[in-house]
Amino acid sequence: MLLREDALDILKISGCSKKVIAHCVAVADLALSMGLKLENDGLDVDLELVEIGGLLHDLGRAKSHGIDHAIVGVDIAKENHIEPMVQEIIKRHIGAGITPEEAIKFGLPEDDYIPCTMEEKIVAHADNLLIGTERISLDRRIRKMQEKNIDEGSIERVKALAEEIGIC
Repeated sequence: MLLREDALDILKISGCSKKVIAHCVAVADLALSMGLKLENDGLDVDLELVEIGGLLHDLGRAKSHGIDHAIVGVDIAKENHIEPMVQEIIKRHIGAGITPEEAIKFGLPEDDYIPCTMEEKIVAHADNLLIGTERISLDRRIRKMQEKNIDEGSIERVKALAEEIGIC
């Protein structure tokens, strides 16, 4: 597994802005805190994977700020020989995931982008609870999604993810 410093170097070398890197650090730190709590509650959580996945989840923002940044991030991760488990976190971190049908609608390759593993879910949830480096409530995230006219199915997945993780 990559070290934290190596992940930060990849973000910088790939062209992520200081603002994006600060967000990635905030997501990694929040995700790691969530992972520790869940581990203390008896769940098996790969904390190294959570930390590195959190750091690299927005790697694609080096080249795109659109919804395709997850796919772009996976491509950059592959170029950098980053572990497949981290690539999956990058791919599946948007909201609480994207269904294959939604992917087609958004112009993404038809695939299932719903987080499956606990580590993928933790990083996606931590990302939902941050705007930049500011920690926000789940209610505020939902309001922001509604303001952007995000469909109700996506909003319900974000709520369900928050309930599953149990940390809001």
